[in-house]
Amino acid sequence: MKSKGTVYLLWCISIFGWLGLQHFYLGKPFKGLVWILTGGIFGIGSFIDLFTLGSAVDNYNTNIELKTIRTATLNNSSTQVNN
Repeated sequence: MKSKGTVYLLWCISIFGWLGLQHFYLGKPFKGLVWILTGGIFGIGSFIDLFTLGSAVDNYNTNIELKTIRTATLNNSSTQVNN
């Protein structure tokens, strides 16, 4: 589970998002690299990140939870078939 506090702290530390550390944290290395090379898409993308990072963390955490549920369900169903 990723933390909104951590992602906003990384946004601040990375010169208000220009270095893209927040995207590396959220598992998006290509986007982080683009942010580094373009200065957060010339600052506009970094400003937009200020308002969208919270939902990006929620989406990341939801995807992880869904993968966990799917794996548990598949494991449970395969155990029942084998019995």
